[in-house]
This record gives sequence, C-alpha cells and structure tokens, in this order.
Amino acid sequence: MSITRKNGPLYLQIKKIMKDRILHGVYPLGSHIPSEPQLEQEFKVSKMTVRNAIQELNQEGYVEKRSGIGTIVIRNTSFSKLSKGKRFTEILVEEGHQIRKRHLKEEWVSNEPGEALYEKFGERCIRIDRLYLLDGKPYIFYTHYLSSVVDMGGDFPSDELPSLYDRIEESQITLENFRDRFTTAIADEELASLLNVERGAVLLKRLRSSYDGEGNIMEYSIGYYNTELQHYLISYDI
Repeated sequence: MSITRKNGPLYLQIKKIMKDRILHGVYPLGSHIPSEPQLEQEFKVSKMTVRNAIQELNQEGYVEKRSGIGTIVIRNTSFSKLSKGKRFTEILVEEGHQIRKRHLKEEWVSNEPGEALYEKFGERCIRIDRLYLLDGKPYIFYTHYLSSVVDMGGDFPSDELPSLYDRIEESQITLENFRDRFTTAIADEELASLLNVERGAVLLKRLRSSYDGEGNIMEYSIGYYNTELQHYLISYDI
C-alpha cells in the first residue's frame, strides 16, 4: 500500500498502521510481524524507515525483536488515556477474533439552527461512516460525528483506517466524560444490506457521546450491532 509525506513522517504512519493491525488482531499476540524486506516492499520505503517504525512499536511495548527469531507481538491492548476500561474491540481481539474497518464515507456536514447536530456541534461537523468486520463478516455499522476542532489528517485508504480516538488525542484534546446509551433498532433495507441480515432483524443500537474537560462534545456516534454474530461485551474491573 502507498503512504504519503503530506500526512507526516513516513515511519510514524507505518507505525500507526502496524499498531492498528496489532490492536485489531491482524497480527495476533505471539505472532511474528512481517519481515523488514516485506514491509519495505509493502510500503515502498527504505529499510531505515521500516526500522524506525518497528523501534517505535518496541518502545511502546507492542513488539520485541528477538535475535534469530524475528519481531514478536507481545502486547495487543492499548494504553489509551481516554478510558481506564478496555475497548470492546480489544476484548474481541484477546479472544482470538480479528477486527477490520472499512471506510464508507467522510464529509463535512452543515447544520442548521434547530437541528440536533447544530445543538451539539454548531454550524459544521465531520461525518464518518465505517463498517466493522468481525472475522471477515459485517458486524457493526457506525456513523461518527466529530467536532470541527478534531484534525482527521489527510486521505487514507479504505482498509487502513486511523483510530478516531487516536486522532482526537493527536489534536491535543483530552476526553474526560463519556455517555453511552443502548436501545434496539429494526434493520431497514440499508442496514440489512450493510450488515448482511434480514430486513426487519433486531439490532443493538448504541449512542455514544464524548466530551472534553470543559464539557464540549467532541464525538457523537450511532452504532448498529449484529449481536446474532457476536454479543456485545462489557468488562468491569472492580
């Protein structure tokens, strides 16, 4: 795949892509990541760029280079500042599943006074539609709305999507409060097609809002889960 200098240092872009693959089970815990020559060929970069990316992953504790063996994945959960709990995708990856994200749409949305999005974000916000695949099967469809102060960076390929929460952190925004609401929804024709379910199937609907320390909303997301494929899991640490 190709990366571009307009999105920042190449080695950091490669590090982020590989980290995302680790967190979503593409490179499972205990497995080898591709060799340096393979990564050089995939990303079309120099050996030094690849080594710098791997060094970053090593310093963050995701991989360990072992002489005569290769580079091994030694951790597949993030140390995110956003939450003390584990993300749902991390729980699935720990159970041996693989999560992939597919980009469907990204656009600026103009909001009119009186509309719900105007009350949340003002005149403009970013809309991003994503489909999450569980072991290759459609599982979650999400529409994310983000504040205009979040820097989503440049273009990115549809199968290597940056984490929204990583982009929020990189925009120097610290999320302090979260609100999740759960209900059910009936699959219309569009949802049935996206999630490969029958029209009229019952889906779990999740409404998530994230706020900065001053109470400003940074993210509002609407997700639809095919829980017949996998139940939604919440892990509590007491």
